[in-house]
Amino acid sequence: MALKIKVSKIGLLDMLKFANLAKDREKVIEAAPAKEITADFPINNFAKAQHPDYQKFVIDEIIDHAAAGAKTFVLKRADGKPASFFRAGQYISLKLHIGDSYVSRPYSISSSPKWALEGKVAVTVKTNPSGFAADWMLSNFKVGDEVIGSEGLGSFYYEQYRDAKHVVALAGGSGITPFLSMAYAIRDGIEDFDLTILFGSRNEESILFRDEFDKIMAATDKVRVVHVLSDEEKEGYEHGFITADLIKKYAGKDPYSVLICGPEAMYRFVAKEVDKLGLEKKFVRQELLGATKKVWEQPGYPQAAKDKVFKLTVKQGPNETVCDCSANEPILVAVERAGIKAPSKCRSGECGWCRSRVISGDVFIPEETDGRRWADKQCGEIHPCASFATSDLTIVVPGEYY
Repeated sequence: MALKIKVSKIGLLDMLKFANLAKDREKVIEAAPAKEITADFPINNFAKAQHPDYQKFVIDEIIDHAAAGAKTFVLKRADGKPASFFRAGQYISLKLHIGDSYVSRPYSISSSPKWALEGKVAVTVKTNPSGFAADWMLSNFKVGDEVIGSEGLGSFYYEQYRDAKHVVALAGGSGITPFLSMAYAIRDGIEDFDLTILFGSRNEESILFRDEFDKIMAATDKVRVVHVLSDEEKEGYEHGFITADLIKKYAGKDPYSVLICGPEAMYRFVAKEVDKLGLEKKFVRQELLGATKKVWEQPGYPQAAKDKVFKLTVKQGPNETVCDCSANEPILVAVERAGIKAPSKCRSGECGWCRSRVISGDVFIPEETDGRRWADKQCGEIHPCASFATSDLTIVVPGEYY
């Protein structure tokens, strides 16, 4: 049976009404009284508290790990409010003013997420003689100093719908910090998974957080730490490096995920060992690598640029600054050295917070830290934290975010 539908013709009056819709709407808007929105919406306030533009902290306590060449800085919200909640394994980005430079540094949080309710987070900084910020912080930070930090950032945390119930963590040096936070979270009932940590240190004396892990293991059987000493053979410790055979020894027969955090040299060694395990890709993740150290060793690098110093022109709003930029260091380092307040968070090429546009010149971006979106690549956008100048260069950087 056919449906009988009557469609009327559009008359002149209908066309006039349609043409006047925009004008009629504007008249209604203009006639409406302008009222300030003063309502206090709890859900908006909660979202802002959990994802603030920045958090102002004061250094509440400094714990010296002298044997390991590190210090833990306990940061407390200056306004006494709870800190934004974070997942165990995430990092915060600290904003620092060192001399004439304005720099950021990401540090994994080494405290339990439970501390956020008390307005506190802790980060652990290890000495880095070849670096810039770490040793300055170790020498200059004191209790009572103010520090600006971000919310918890990054995706390096346990995810029950992706990870196996058993996580084997591979850590080296200060790369133990996100796993300490995870261990605390398990102990405190915030996370629920089994954590086995293979922790590489040079010798027994330099083991970081040994007492803390001993206390955690006494409180829960879900956390186990195996110490691996590279420079010392001693009873009760594994000796050498973290290999595929060592991982198999402690992983057991049930499915497991592998999480990796440590210095660049460890990443490069351990990655080959983990490949031998034949795990699904989703079960292997590593914390951000950071900017590539010896970029000239990366495939495709134009060797003629190595060791050269180029002229970098930085446009930011109405301002334009010209400075030197070494081909051997990330462009962001030169920008910060010039005293420019440029935004950045992860400093590993992933988050895109420092996204900038190349106006002229050439850059090299290592594939291992190229976290740009497809559209960014087509439009000449780069992440200066993980990009290297290979000629004189002109870029446009966004304004400071806080």
